[in-house]
Amino acid sequence: MDRLKKAAADHREAAAVVRSRGNEAKAKRMEDRADELESGRVTDATDQLSALTRWAFRR
Repeated sequence: MDRLKKAAADHREAAAVVRSRGNEAKAKRMEDRADELESGRVTDATDQLSALTRWAFRR
């Protein structure tokens, strides 16, 4: 869950930079993605994928 919170914070920071450069549409998309990450609608499958990859390459 910490990865998702960090990613959301990174998206919000990047959105501020993009907005300062005059690209409001892209900033809005980035903030929407940050909202998705914070809402819990997105699951972090990184650990599961890493375990599956390790298992597959052991065989």
